[in-house]
Amino acid sequence: MGPKKGPGAPQELGEEEAARTCCGCRFPLLLALLQLALGIAVTVLGFLMASVSSSLLVRDTPFWAGIIVCVVAYLGLFMLCVSYQVDEQTCIQFSMKLLYFLLSALGLVVCVLAVAFAAHHYYLLAQFTCETSLDSCQCRLPSSEPLIRSFIYRDVTDCASVTGTLKLFLILQMVLNLVCGLVCLLACFVMWKHRYQVFYVGARLCALAASEGRQPKV
Repeated sequence: MGPKKGPGAPQELGEEEAARTCCGCRFPLLLALLQLALGIAVTVLGFLMASVSSSLLVRDTPFWAGIIVCVVAYLGLFMLCVSYQVDEQTCIQFSMKLLYFLLSALGLVVCVLAVAFAAHHYYLLAQFTCETSLDSCQCRLPSSEPLIRSFIYRDVTDCASVTGTLKLFLILQMVLNLVCGLVCLLACFVMWKHRYQVFYVGARLCALAASEGRQPKV
């Protein structure tokens, strides 16, 4: 049966139009907010790690991963300001969706790299034998070779900040970047699904089914 016509038709039409233009129908807002929160957490934690020792490499303090994810999240939130057009009838809408997809894929790769670097550094710390020397902490791997390589953490008054605090930071970085990478992967899937498999969010599906005069499939 077709849609009922009568006094309630204008109201139904207004609700349908509102459903098509609502923020949740144009873009999955939750993903962008998750990316923003995780990106800020990774960035702040990376700067805290950099304050432990001045000799830590950039790869060991992955604030760069959080900054990239924050940029992706801001782009996703900015997409809410673009007027929604069915089937991407505007160039700016298509360009922003494509850019968001590519940046989310980049964020996924960056987060995986951050997890790999943090896991490698944690593996080394678990084997180090450290001793304090002046304002630095000298660590070595257990070995019988006399010329074994030593790792020096400068501006450290106590090796406990390396073997304890830095270990905790590395674990948090692995967890946060892993979750952040999964969110970026989900964002890529949602954008691909929306582009190639007619993916609708929330009331958008119900509004489309009502305009065609049939009930949405479960």
